[in-house]
Amino acid sequence: MKVILNNIIPFGRFGAINLFGVLFAKRTMSLTPEVINHEEIHTRQMRELLYIPFYIVYVLEWSLRLIKNRGNLYRSYREISFEREAYSHGDDLSYLHRRKPYAQWKNTHA
Repeated sequence: MKVILNNIIPFGRFGAINLFGVLFAKRTMSLTPEVINHEEIHTRQMRELLYIPFYIVYVLEWSLRLIKNRGNLYRSYREISFEREAYSHGDDLSYLHRRKPYAQWKNTHA
C-alpha cells in the first residue's frame, strides 16, 4: 500500500484515510502494523466493490446510521459495516489471508 504523509489529508480529527488504495496520513500519525492492516482491509473491501460503489455504499450507510443515531457522527461512523469489520480484525495481522469475500456483510466480525 502506498502511504503519503502530509498535513492536509485527512481533514479534521482523523489521522489517516484510504482513498482508492492509497493511504493518506497526517505526519503525526503513528502508522502501526495494526493501523496499516485496518486500511488494507478497507482496500480489499474497495476492490471487491470496484472502488466507486464502495464509496457510494459507505456514504449511504453512514447517512442512514446518522439518522438512526440522531446525529451522532462518531457512533454512526463506527457502525458502518466496513468499519466494523476493519476495527474487529485490525489487530489480527493474518486476517486478510483467510478473509472471505464480502465479509463486511457477514456476521463473522460481530
